Amino acid sequence: MTSIDRPSRIGRPLPAFHCPLDTGLVHPRAKELEALAVDWLDSRGIHTDPVERAWSLATHSADFSCRIVPHGDDTALLLFIEWNYWANAVDDWQDSGADDVRTAAVADHGARLLRTIETPGAGVMPDGPMTRALDDLVTRTHALLTPFELRRFTEGTRDWLLGAAWEAANAERGLMPGLADFAAMGTLANGTRFSLTWADVANRVRLAPEVLYAPAVRALTDAAGFVVSADNDLFSYDKDDHVEPREVNLINVIAHQEGLTPARAVPVAVALRDRAMGLFLRLREQVARDADEPLARHLEGMGHYIAGCLAWQDRAPRYASPRNRNELPVEGARFDIRYSDVPSDDRTGAPPLPALAWWWDLLDG
Repeated sequence: MTSIDRPSRIGRPLPAFHCPLDTGLVHPRAKELEALAVDWLDSRGIHTDPVERAWSLATHSADFSCRIVPHGDDTALLLFIEWNYWANAVDDWQDSGADDVRTAAVADHGARLLRTIETPGAGVMPDGPMTRALDDLVTRTHALLTPFELRRFTEGTRDWLLGAAWEAANAERGLMPGLADFAAMGTLANGTRFSLTWADVANRVRLAPEVLYAPAVRALTDAAGFVVSADNDLFSYDKDDHVEPREVNLINVIAHQEGLTPARAVPVAVALRDRAMGLFLRLREQVARDADEPLARHLEGMGHYIAGCLAWQDRAPRYASPRNRNELPVEGARFDIRYSDVPSDDRTGAPPLPALAWWWDLLDG
């Protein structure tokens, strides 16, 4: 195994993360569920060779799933883990910078994937191991989820695929969006609603539509997604820094807009992330005051999503020993991140970004 010693544009170590949530939770059967998921991957023939298999496992998709769902039904959680391994394979293709990853290809694949989820057996995906694995996932998902849960899952998948197509379109045109546009659309690709749907399914939390889509709950969902997306842009920066034009992420967007180097853009990105975290905590506390038991558990799950994603990325070789610097994942690679008790930006007002500012309008007083 060889590695490329290329310095990071954003520097090391990563800045301290403000996260006053429990980052130490993980499902008690995480290792058993991971073994079952890897058996499923191997049985489906998704990996073309041992190297591809190693990088697939380096996503630590089981650890991701079991940290954002630290309690819950094993059957639902196993299916969620398998979906994440499958989706990460698609994500790697979308982010590869390869010549075939054009907007048309990403949009066409996304439309076909969505129709397959909504209409099992539609036959619109090309035959192969990935499609046969997808058909298995879709069949089992339809059997397990209620119609409303299935609709939520489809919406979450659509978010992810629309975000990927938007990023591909910017790359194809050689455009780096402004921060206002990125705040509105950049976080779609992380699939927050995809993940939170599975968290509720595994925890048997069933919310009425008028509760789930109430403005304050939608704002909390968006805020959680923004924090997770900002964290991912820090952890994954080195993984994608070989791609030209530069990847559309929070750091590069700020650097381009403000005329900064990526390293100097990091504190600006973290400050905005910390303001979103502060809003999330205050608004969640406010909504929780009058929440019934299902909504309270949903709000708790949002916290697990933020904290679990942070703890997972710290330990995932996918990020800590990225593929553009290593032939194989480095076992045990991690960032050993630091935590801060205070936010880097303690302002309580809204930032001048319309896609985010409406969250603050929902706070009492």
